[in-house]
Amino acid sequence: MAYLHRAIIDTIPSYKQGKPAPKTPGLTAYKISSNENPFEPLPSVKQAIVDKAVGRMNRYPDMRGTAVVERLADQFGVKPENVVLGCGSTEVITQLVNLVAGPGDEVIYPWRSFEAYPIIVANAGATSVKVPNRPDGSHDIDAMIAAINEHTRLVIVNNPNNPTSTSLSDADARKLMAAVPDDVLVLFDEAYIQFNTAADTNVAMDLFREYPNIVVAQTFSKAYGLAGLRIGYGIAPADVIDGMRKVAIPFGVTEIAQTAALASMDAYDELDKRVKALIDERTRVVAALREQGWQFPEPYANFFWLPIGERTDEAAEHFVKAALSVRVFSGEGIRISIGEQEANDRVISVCAELKALGI
Repeated sequence: MAYLHRAIIDTIPSYKQGKPAPKTPGLTAYKISSNENPFEPLPSVKQAIVDKAVGRMNRYPDMRGTAVVERLADQFGVKPENVVLGCGSTEVITQLVNLVAGPGDEVIYPWRSFEAYPIIVANAGATSVKVPNRPDGSHDIDAMIAAINEHTRLVIVNNPNNPTSTSLSDADARKLMAAVPDDVLVLFDEAYIQFNTAADTNVAMDLFREYPNIVVAQTFSKAYGLAGLRIGYGIAPADVIDGMRKVAIPFGVTEIAQTAALASMDAYDELDKRVKALIDERTRVVAALREQGWQFPEPYANFFWLPIGERTDEAAEHFVKAALSVRVFSGEGIRISIGEQEANDRVISVCAELKALGI
């Protein structure tokens, strides 16, 4: 039986989770489709969860995540009223869009970029303005600036960009901020910022101290390896944070997630070694693929982008046969996460096969 619902729901694409690793006889399957950290949680983080949170699952968490918020405020040199938590940075972005945009409003963002953007914007009843990336996969800042009008309520930049793994330069970020009206917010989505080694990259918190209309979103999902616990955070002017809290999911960030986040910040040196190890693996994989003749954007996240175009689906079949789950964008390209060394070795082998086929 048909049911009554908002008409806009029929226009919203469903978010597609990275597929599980395919099973192939004789091969260990690897899921490298979701940009997850391949390392298991740190023992100290697991122990903190057991000691401090598991026995309290019958209680609601601190809705504002006071301890985590205060720790983040101290880390970034802001006040607690400048920090909000969310169920991953995706919910932080959702809070912001729901705060500022509705029917008749526009949200500008690069495309292709994070697949949740059009879903979040459409669900708010607002209009997406997708600005095509440059041929190298980076943001076309001039085109984004040209798209700003009286209906614009939010501009989003993604640094590094997902799925192209390109970095936003400080010069481009400053060019954008100089052009955006003070009453229009600009979101810097930095989910993968810890992996960004570009010499000229923008660091959003530097601009946050210079401009009154910046929001920064980061997460514990990637570098910290807490993707399954769903905890991210936003940094913004106090009045914006107050508004975001009003539209946040009550009690959305669990005590287990908050405990893990605090323990992870205590163990940052250990986690930083893992980040550096993944960056080293990224460098190794990229060098091997360059040697094979592949041309793709220099990656600055824990994944890279193969812009294969019309042969994308054909190429994807080879990864499936090799028991590798990758993120496929039909007709455009494939995003491949840096995973375990064996998985990365197999990626190199599959890419060699594809080159031999002329892809």
